[in-house]
Amino acid sequence: MRKMLRAIAKKIRHIWRQYKFMGDFQTFKKKSNDGRFSVEWKNRYPCLDDNTKTTGFDRHYLYHPAWAARILAETKPAEHVDISSTLNFSTMLSAFVPVHFYDFRPADVRLSNLKSSAANIVDLPFDDSSVKSISCMHVVEHIGLGRYGDPIDPEGDLKAFKELDRVLAKDGNLLFVVPVGKPRIMFNAHRIYSYEQVLEYFSGLRLVSFALISERPEDGGLNDVATGKDVSEQNYGCGCFWFKKAA
Repeated sequence: MRKMLRAIAKKIRHIWRQYKFMGDFQTFKKKSNDGRFSVEWKNRYPCLDDNTKTTGFDRHYLYHPAWAARILAETKPAEHVDISSTLNFSTMLSAFVPVHFYDFRPADVRLSNLKSSAANIVDLPFDDSSVKSISCMHVVEHIGLGRYGDPIDPEGDLKAFKELDRVLAKDGNLLFVVPVGKPRIMFNAHRIYSYEQVLEYFSGLRLVSFALISERPEDGGLNDVATGKDVSEQNYGCGCFWFKKAA
């Protein structure tokens, strides 16, 4: 019953927005007296869901690039390698740091200070201990699930962990982000890891800092003093790990 009532309420809101759109169009047309633009019903392009009290955003994908950018502003690498993170991050970062972006599905993006190439995270095209600054954010949880055309492999994520560890240079920095909470696989979307799992898989690296993006907006924004206990209370949080390899 509750589900049905929600569906009815959603339908009523949609109908109301359509009527409001028609009224707004007529009002705008009547007020358009300067002749700068033709206002024709045939050119309508309804955007009915943007009239909100606040600006909405995806908490994971807004906060984790902001977290990484702040660390890179601190570490000031001469160049940076990103493995398949959200492309917006690399394009923005390339305004300040030379960036080489790699993805299983290469991106045809063309900007100064940015290179884009194909790569498979389970077989990265780098020598051992050769990359001083690398990020891989909201990526490894997908590896081996076939979502992006990659081969089905239950251990695909473990191979990715090992590759990131292998290529990271001594005294190098790895910025790593995955969903965290109660460990499970949401096939074929993603895996969710415990805090302890991530530390175990990168046991050869030193954790410099950890930040948590809670699934609950009321918890605030980026929690940079979070603990493993905080993670265990999450269903689908976002864990941001800054690792460093010993010199």
